[in-house]
Order: sequence, then structure tokens, then C-alpha cells
Amino acid sequence: MTSASSQTPFRSADLGTLGVIPWSGETPDGDTPYLLAYSRGDGPSGPDASSAAIEQLLLGSGLRIGDELVASTDRPSLPIRLLVEAGQAVVSMPNLTAQCSPPPEWLAAVAERGYAHLVFTTRPWPEGEPGKPVDPEAFAAFAGAEETLKSAAHVVLAARGLHG
Repeated sequence: MTSASSQTPFRSADLGTLGVIPWSGETPDGDTPYLLAYSRGDGPSGPDASSAAIEQLLLGSGLRIGDELVASTDRPSLPIRLLVEAGQAVVSMPNLTAQCSPPPEWLAAVAERGYAHLVFTTRPWPEGEPGKPVDPEAFAAFAGAEETLKSAAHVVLAARGLHG
């Protein structure tokens, strides 16, 4: 018996405009650096296709959507990397490279901890236009929403520099 594959080919255009926002949050043991990655949902096939494309990208990279926190140090074969160099943060994974310019407090938190927590959500955020200022209250509402967090992959990425 044969069956047709339901796997659709990955189309990067369906991702739409991607944004990455760095921030750090106070925890009992100091600042924790975070990165929120999301799509604006503005791909040619609309927000549902953008969500599906991100889900396909994440699953294809060995991640799951939901509450599971994956540490890159525990899964060295995980094809996701974080490079922090010259005041820039670059996340790379198959079919995607995203870059942002974090604030000094984020860079200090990464330097102290050696990692950042990536939250890559399948939930579109049309208001989060890359390159434009983000209202802190709107960001907190989106990033902290249960719907955003439950529709995301959560990864602790070791921060690497060009020299190690």
C-alpha cells in the first residue's frame, strides 16, 4: 500500500516579513536575555500560510511548538545557532537567518549568561514592523500573551562569537 505525502514543500515567501526583537527580563538570578521571532503574517498567501510556514520551519529544525524548553547545549545536532558579535545578534537555522541590534543591557546579559532564550512564535503580529519603534505596552501584551507563548518554540541558544 502506498500513500501520498501530505508534506508540502517549504516556501520561504509564505513566511512574510519576519521580525526579531531582543529584550531582557529581570529574574531572581539576574537579567535573562530573550529574543522574540515572529512573522507579520503578510506573506502572499496571508497570515494562516505564514503561521503554517513558520511551524514547518520550526518542526523541520527539530523543534516542537508549545511549552517544551529546548537547550541547544543538550542537543548539539540542533541546527539553530546564535552569533553575537559587534553589537549584533544573528539567529541562523535552515532556510532562515535573522539579525537584530540589541540594546546594551541585552548584550550585557548575554555576555554574563552565555546564552539567550529564543521564543519563535507561529502567531502573526502585524503591528510589529521591523525597523520601527515598538510600543512597550503593545510588545509586552503580545510577547506575554498565552496564545503567543503556546504557539511558539522555546530554545535556549548558546551565544557564540566569531572566535568561539
